Amino acid sequence: MEAFITASLFVVLAEMGDKTQLLGMAFATRYRWQTVLCGVFVATVLNHLFAVVVGSYITNYVPMSTVQIIASLSFIVFGLWTIRGDQLEGEDRERSMSPFWTVTVAFFIAEMGDKTQLATIALAAKFPNEIVPVWMGTTIGMMIANAIGILIGVVLGKQIPERIVKWGASLIFIFFGILGLYDALPREYLSVTRVSLFIAVLIALIYFVAKWGNQSSKPTPEAE
Repeated sequence: MEAFITASLFVVLAEMGDKTQLLGMAFATRYRWQTVLCGVFVATVLNHLFAVVVGSYITNYVPMSTVQIIASLSFIVFGLWTIRGDQLEGEDRERSMSPFWTVTVAFFIAEMGDKTQLATIALAAKFPNEIVPVWMGTTIGMMIANAIGILIGVVLGKQIPERIVKWGASLIFIFFGILGLYDALPREYLSVTRVSLFIAVLIALIYFVAKWGNQSSKPTPEAE
C-alpha cells in the first residue's frame, strides 16, 4: 500500500503543468473527453509497464538521452501533423488514425523519457518487490492529473475557435519537442549556427505544412 500511495501522489504532483497534462487539455478541445481519457489510460498503462518492466533493462544498453531525442523529434513531427489539420475535419476516421489512437500514440510518445517515466523507473527500483502497486499507482496518478487537464480543456473548447485550438495544440507539441531536445542533446551540439539552422528549418516546415493543410482543406469541384 505504501508503494501504491507514494507512486500515486508523486506522479500527480509531477504531472501538474507537465506537457502530458497540457496535451490532455489540448486534445479535450478537439475530441470527446471520454475518448481522450481512454487514450490517456491505454498509453499510460503501456508506457509505465514498459518503464517498470523493461525501462531499467533497456537503459543499460540504450542511453535514456537517445530515447528522449527520438521521442522529442517524434513530438515535433506530431505537432506538424496537427497543423495540417486532418483530425479536425474528421478525415482521420476514414483514412488515418482514429481520435482514440491519435491520443494514445501521442501520449505514449510524450511519456518516453519524460520525468514521470523516469520517476516510475526510480519508484520500481525503490520498491523492487512491489512492481504491480508501483505500476498501478503511477497509472492512477497520471489519470487524476490528466482528468484535471481534460476538464479544463472541455471548458475551454466550448469558447475557443477551432483554428486557434488547432494551432495552440500544435505549438504545444512542437514547444515540448524542442524542450526535450534541449534537455537531451549534448551542449556541444547546441552552437548558435546549429540552433539557428534548426529554427529556420522548423519555421519553413511549419509554413509549408500549414500551406499544404490549407490547400487540402479547400473543397474540390466534385465536392461542390
